[in-house]
Amino acid sequence: MAKITAAEVNKLRQTTGAGMMDCKKALVEAEGDFDKAIEILRKKGQKVAANRADRDSSEGAAIAKVNGDATQGVIISLNCETDFVAKNESFVKLANDLADLALGQDSKDDFLAASFDGMTVADKLTEQTGVIGEKIEIGSFEKLSAPFVGSYIHAGNKIATLVGLSANVDGAADAAKDVAMQAAAMNPVALNEEGVDQSVIDKEIEIAKDQLRQEGKPEAMLDNIAKGKLKRFFKDNTLVNQDFIKDSKQSVAQYVKSVNADLQVTGFKRVALG
Repeated sequence: MAKITAAEVNKLRQTTGAGMMDCKKALVEAEGDFDKAIEILRKKGQKVAANRADRDSSEGAAIAKVNGDATQGVIISLNCETDFVAKNESFVKLANDLADLALGQDSKDDFLAASFDGMTVADKLTEQTGVIGEKIEIGSFEKLSAPFVGSYIHAGNKIATLVGLSANVDGAADAAKDVAMQAAAMNPVALNEEGVDQSVIDKEIEIAKDQLRQEGKPEAMLDNIAKGKLKRFFKDNTLVNQDFIKDSKQSVAQYVKSVNADLQVTGFKRVALG
């Protein structure tokens, strides 16, 4: 039997993140072969992943990142089963490291196939499932491009947002962050009226009509009153039309124009966990 040193165990632990005892057992089983020990730990992760495939992984960390020239951003969520794991420092670091890598990927599939720590992201998730003992997966992968992109991550990494602006002007960074905070807090369904799905509009009109019928309003009046209620829905639920949370006397669109008369919000992404 090969003699396993503490230094070898520690090296394997630093490489994989697995516990000391798991690393020692893997090295013993591999008879001191470092690469084989890594493979043993990965296989353990695959086994744990298979056993926990049907588990709910609604906890985790939502992380937003923006590239150096602030023209592109990404949000990923690294999902797990419990809030205890989600708050772990090494888990949050892994989520941030993965988000950095995600910035350079075009799709979730490309991201999962990308190289990370000498393996694919998908394999890393399997490995960490074995290390942590919970189902670990990438939940969301959202990208946004614009002349200027800003981001916001709410305390606890439960909500992350990206906001795109039409130009990189003086004050764009603060404006983008303010609007990203707005999107995090107010959870708009779309950027503006044009972005609301027709099925959502139809549902809101029908709800409004049902309420009006219960109030005894004449059938002939329902369409006009329902349209008025729909305008209110757009104001409350589309980002640029919402009251700005820092100054309710103006809309988000008006706030952005106060920064620069030609500035507009071009898009947003929002990911929430829990």
